[in-house]
Amino acid sequence: MANTSTSMAERVADLVHIPSVNPLQAGPKSGEDGERAISAWMADRTEAMGADVTVDVIEDGRANVYARFEGDSERAVTIDVHLDTVGVEHMTDDPFDGRIEDGRVYGRGSVDTKASLAVVLAVLEELQAEGKRPVPTVNVVGTIAEEAGGLMGAAGYRDWLQERGQRIDQLIVAEPTLCAPVHGHKGGMGLELVVHGHAAHSSKPHLGQNAISAAARIVLAVDAEQERLQALEPATAVGNGTIAVNEIEGGLARNIIPDRAELYVGRRVAPGEDPEELFEQLSALIEAASAPLEVDVNNANDLPGIPAFYQDPDSPLILTLAQLGDSQPECATYGSNALRYPEVADEIVVFGPGSIDQAHQAVEWIDITELDKVADIYRAWFRA
Repeated sequence: MANTSTSMAERVADLVHIPSVNPLQAGPKSGEDGERAISAWMADRTEAMGADVTVDVIEDGRANVYARFEGDSERAVTIDVHLDTVGVEHMTDDPFDGRIEDGRVYGRGSVDTKASLAVVLAVLEELQAEGKRPVPTVNVVGTIAEEAGGLMGAAGYRDWLQERGQRIDQLIVAEPTLCAPVHGHKGGMGLELVVHGHAAHSSKPHLGQNAISAAARIVLAVDAEQERLQALEPATAVGNGTIAVNEIEGGLARNIIPDRAELYVGRRVAPGEDPEELFEQLSALIEAASAPLEVDVNNANDLPGIPAFYQDPDSPLILTLAQLGDSQPECATYGSNALRYPEVADEIVVFGPGSIDQAHQAVEWIDITELDKVADIYRAWFRA
């Protein structure tokens, strides 16, 4: 196992060496290539392994990679690994050194989620070295824009499948879950608000209409809605939806009654909630709070809300991974690409090595024992 551990750790380190910071979070330390280099690496590596490879350009040269490894049965499974990482400007050491020490692999993407990509390809190579194929056909999918950009890469893979009339039996979304199957998490929506007031001299506020005052009423209304949501009985283990005002801006000068205020409201969507209905309900709540001032309510970035992800914890995929990993099904507080796949997969799970607590940190790492554990799980799953 020691040699296997070292090999897996080195494979993860090799991927950490390839910067792939999401362009929306790029800075001086990250470079400007985004996912381009790692997309090219994945396409070359999987093609050399004999996979049927598709490079799907999603936007501005940013490409998903779909590598299909034929199996010995009609069952098709997908492992979706997002290729982008979060930014590195706040990291306290070399973000891409991939050093191996103290039983860990360090560097940006080591846990979120290059470890999954490295291990899955390594296990497939092991099968090839034995002259075998996996039992299911395995699609290893590298997607862009998970960390920022509206899960654009996952939406691209979903659309690609639908255009070809293809459906996946079981789909794993790679995220650090300590090798426990995550069967649910909240969806989300964002509302961008603009309150319209009327400017006046601050010495005569009665001649104006204060947009910040209306914004304050909106904040109070949103806070009251959050209290109402938390008092409800949760329908699932994912819990209730949540809502909060996360940004606010307004005012022209200290001696002018503000004629405009802008707010961002974030709403986490629980299983069973319809984002379209929520938008209508929240628009009515916000307009009532802002009155008599007018307020524009729009979906953030023109993107509609996304329903929650929820898979029955007793489904075969969840139970299989729980048994193989000696773990219990869980729910997560974060979101993932799983939100984009209900239309194209019969079963979906969020699953991978390492802890989410190490993700996005100033020092990111993954424990090598987690690499060994997930490798054993994939070995068993691909042979089952």
